[in-house]
Amino acid sequence: MSRNEEKESVRSDLEQKDGTSRRTFLQRSVLAGAAGIAGVGTLLSLASPSAYASGARARSNQEESSNGLTSGDTDILIAAEIAEALAVTTYSHIIDTAPFFRRIPSDDQDYLHAAKAEEMSHYLLEQSVTGQPTPFTSFFYPKGMFEDTQTTLSILVTLEDAFIAAYLVGVRNFSTSDLRVTAARIMGIESDHRTLARVIGNDVAAQDGGPIKKITGLQGVAEKIAPPNNNGYERTQCWTSIDQTVAALTPFVDIIAAKAAGFDVTKSFGFHPFTPQLPNPLGAFISFAGC
Repeated sequence: MSRNEEKESVRSDLEQKDGTSRRTFLQRSVLAGAAGIAGVGTLLSLASPSAYASGARARSNQEESSNGLTSGDTDILIAAEIAEALAVTTYSHIIDTAPFFRRIPSDDQDYLHAAKAEEMSHYLLEQSVTGQPTPFTSFFYPKGMFEDTQTTLSILVTLEDAFIAAYLVGVRNFSTSDLRVTAARIMGIESDHRTLARVIGNDVAAQDGGPIKKITGLQGVAEKIAPPNNNGYERTQCWTSIDQTVAALTPFVDIIAAKAAGFDVTKSFGFHPFTPQLPNPLGAFISFAGC
């Protein structure tokens, strides 16, 4: 079956199941992404020609560079940049447009503002290493993403689940200890974000559908919000390659995959970089050694 035929098959099947619950949305996303995306290089080909050329040059140059990065390192970092740009965009629009935001307690609002700054800091660090910006600067989301609070929190937790698993791929596959330790440091922050997103559920006002007692993450299971820190160990999602992360991200960046996953493709949301101020200098990057 050709790639186009595969996409049509996936899209047709998913359109017939338009009423599928939120529980299966990311399973559909991964299926849609996996049907048409082989890896980071192919994902870059979906970006603008200039972004693709820049990314291809960077990946090619890394093969022979003396800065210690391998092409595999660069693939992971480019995927991480896309993920962090998506995270910043998500937190930005929750803060700016989601109706529930202004009615949650101030400490919950502070968490979302801090998470936005932290994700932006991660992005800028990764960009400084690759020497190139994210090839994607606008994103698609499932229907009702910033209008329906249940959808917002489920997608937010799902994305954090994916980011945790992606950085664990980095811990597994980066070529140097500096990069592996940095991936672990960022992964720990993504884990904080997942837990705090689950904390918000109980604080959602009744007029916004709250309190929300169950939130569905990447594994497609509606999990009780109590306790919000419900992991004894971080979930790897059984990902061992950055291409699995790419498959999960593709519906957020590619309109064909977005349609196949049932996302709202009538509008996209832009990534707007900024200079972040982290909540506490003790938690700053400092250096690859961390001190």
